[in-house]
Amino acid sequence: MLRADDPLPVRPRRVVVAGVSGVGKTTLAGRIGEAAGIPHTEIDALFHGPGWTPRPEFVDDVRALVAEDVWVTEWQYSDARPLLTARADLLVWLDLPFATVTLPRVIARTLRRRLGREPLWNGNIEPPLHTFLTDPEHIVRWAISTRGNYRERIPALDADLPVVRLRTPREAERWLAGPLTRAVR
Repeated sequence: MLRADDPLPVRPRRVVVAGVSGVGKTTLAGRIGEAAGIPHTEIDALFHGPGWTPRPEFVDDVRALVAEDVWVTEWQYSDARPLLTARADLLVWLDLPFATVTLPRVIARTLRRRLGREPLWNGNIEPPLHTFLTDPEHIVRWAISTRGNYRERIPALDADLPVVRLRTPREAERWLAGPLTRAVR
């Protein structure tokens, strides 16, 4: 497992960004793509169809994505994860403190999206706020209930795939400005 200051073993061409819901995977993936000059595909846009239904073409779209020479996306969805890691040459694990960073982020993002009725993928908008109390898969509840999953899943990948673990927002910034930037020059 690599730390924020460790040099990268390869110039990243196919990157997945892992972490709990709301941690900032999509933002970091976009920044990696921009810094490395590789296209970012938001995996949620491939997955969510109208009415929050999974798109039937999702797995085929992921297969088409990973067949490309260069890409960056988020490491999500059980059907997609093995396809992504089989072709990725780097996994970046955004493992920020949950109570003080991630939970406030996912709550603020959810409120902003809902109150602003921000259109998301395929015309979807965040559901009414009261669904936090009634829907066990509400994004905030999902982040809380799944927050420990990555501590089990990612170390198992480390033998086959370089993994950079970023534990604070400051480490993420340092990694973007340091090892990533040096690797893509």
